[in-house]
Amino acid sequence: MLTSEIVRCMAMRLQAAVAGKVFIQRDYTNGTLCQFQTKFPSELENRIDRQQFEETVRTLNNMYAEAEKLGGPSYLEGCLACLTAYTIFLCMETHYEKVLKKITKYIQEQNEKIYAPQGLLLTDPIDRGLRVVEITIYEDRSLTGR
Repeated sequence: MLTSEIVRCMAMRLQAAVAGKVFIQRDYTNGTLCQFQTKFPSELENRIDRQQFEETVRTLNNMYAEAEKLGGPSYLEGCLACLTAYTIFLCMETHYEKVLKKITKYIQEQNEKIYAPQGLLLTDPIDRGLRVVEITIYEDRSLTGR
């Protein structure tokens, strides 16, 4: 995972230059499904395009909905788990775990292509207990003369 190492190194290198953090809260208007608010935070004005931000959050919401979707495969996983005293999960990933990996990869791609070049860094919501999407804002060193 070379890309995650690059983002991590960039984050450590810029640690002293953190200008602030924005937290996108969970949206409970449709129940307890894992989804986040798509309202554009004012702190990100002039940092990132509003539509790009909303598209990122909508995609995350759709991916979390996919992870929590119940269907035949989910029931089969549950039945196999019961029949094997849950030891099946020692050699098999659940649908939920597979989607969480896709989400992590999507966030890494978004950081590399869109957010990091704008001085922003998305943190995977799983790292914050699925409570918030954290966006770290780095100060623009070219404006401060450093």
